[in-house]
Amino acid sequence: MSIWSRIADALAALRQGEGLSTVFDTLRSPPERRAAFAIAVIALGAKMAKADGLVTRDEVTAFREVFHIPKSQEKNAARLFNLARTDVAGYEDYARRIGRMFEDESETLADLMEGLFHIALADGDYHPAEDEFLSNVARIVGFDERRFARLRARFVPDAERDPYDVLGVTPDTPMEEVRSAWRGLVRESHPDVMVARGVPQEAVKLAEKRLIAVNRAWEQINEARPS
Repeated sequence: MSIWSRIADALAALRQGEGLSTVFDTLRSPPERRAAFAIAVIALGAKMAKADGLVTRDEVTAFREVFHIPKSQEKNAARLFNLARTDVAGYEDYARRIGRMFEDESETLADLMEGLFHIALADGDYHPAEDEFLSNVARIVGFDERRFARLRARFVPDAERDPYDVLGVTPDTPMEEVRSAWRGLVRESHPDVMVARGVPQEAVKLAEKRLIAVNRAWEQINEARPS
């Protein structure tokens, strides 16, 4: 069953009065977890779209860039977005549930955060309220400040971009270890690896910005510290 069939089921449950948080709890086996990932991005993205006080068409369109949504399922994705936007549950509850679901898979949670950054920047502006929202979500799912800063540096145009932070190393790290960290991040961004850790096939586009950032960081370090 595709993730869009699962999303259709989630919509049916929501129409019957179940909360979106309850729907999360029914999606625990590997196939369902992919649907849970998609629903989490849509639900948290919908809440974040309200964070700056304005839901723009660009932010809604960003979902189509994160997920390859079949034409036949666009209405269901839009309905879920709107239901999540008006759901009385706070985003903190969504974040806690998805954090618990993937608590042993930090890279999947990083995929989630990258999807949210993509949506936040869809309108060309990074609002302080969006930064606070993303910082709080990152903290709830278990990311420390440095890891959040690394993610922000990959997406936000005026964020400080330390290539060592992007790769998760320091200027004192031996060059061979820097190369190993770079290769590891490239490997983690492979579509097959992403799908294996629970990211739906429809969302592998999330890896594009990550690959650009990590490859640029490696080039900068390699130029400054030739091996």
